[in-house]
Amino acid sequence: MANSPDRPRVALIAGPTASGKSALAIAIARAHDGVVINADSAQVYRDLRILSARPSEEEEAQAPHRLFGHVDGADSYSAPAWSKDATREIDAAHAAGKLPILVGGTGLYLRTLIDGIAPVPEIDPAIRDVVRAMPVADAAAALRSADPQAAARLNPADTTRIARALEVVRSTGRTLADWQRDRTGGIGDRIAISAMILLPQRDWLTERCDRRLSAMFDGGAVEEVAALLARDDIAPQASVRRAIGVIEIERWQQGEWTRDDALREARFATRQYAKRQYTWFRNQPPADWLRSSETETCALSCQFDTLLRK
Repeated sequence: MANSPDRPRVALIAGPTASGKSALAIAIARAHDGVVINADSAQVYRDLRILSARPSEEEEAQAPHRLFGHVDGADSYSAPAWSKDATREIDAAHAAGKLPILVGGTGLYLRTLIDGIAPVPEIDPAIRDVVRAMPVADAAAALRSADPQAAARLNPADTTRIARALEVVRSTGRTLADWQRDRTGGIGDRIAISAMILLPQRDWLTERCDRRLSAMFDGGAVEEVAALLARDDIAPQASVRRAIGVIEIERWQQGEWTRDDALREARFATRQYAKRQYTWFRNQPPADWLRSSETETCALSCQFDTLLRK
């Protein structure tokens, strides 16, 4: 998408967890009369301020923040729902003469907002049940017959994506890739994006993730998880319960693990998550989005100022 001075500008800060996105977003908002709009799927839940590393109340007071903690843990939420909410907040910021600043690490959210979403019909429940009950090896073999291109593209051990591709082609008669070519609802063609992706050195990022998790465990995450699990209106399969740290702390509190066990497992899960995000943001966004390995907020802010002047 080519930017145009006739289109309203949107700032975008993305990257893996713990890469310094929130601090940079606040700095940009203060310098450019901006509104910080969350694009992280865990930070939408009001139940998990600490464990999702949501900005603190003191940080939120430094600039307007939107779509942080606005979803109750008992409610379902999705990329299309977030895209609708984000579009509303972007338009409101522009109407008020402010700079919308998207910040987060959920690539699916950003892709849905910018490019739109494939209009895949509801999957036949009977087909979904059959596909989701299949061993991943059987599902992968079936996908090789029904959609060989998807089978060649996907990791044969990726249970979720294999099942999704198979259930779509069996239920609709069209491949998922075919549906995705008909994406609708994106706003990328009516905005000018100034984007920066934070990709610090991996050792620096790993150390920061580990240190932050320790602080979470000592700084209220245990009580946060206890309050979440005490609610009887949140289903066991709810998305909020799959946030990194929830299961680990639960097993610690139930006596299955020690604190060190829980922290070790949460650190491992966070490192794996950061690795996946790092790979996605390095390879998937447009090539002209600026990638930066800088870690100092002041230096990053100067780089972003240059972007905004283009």
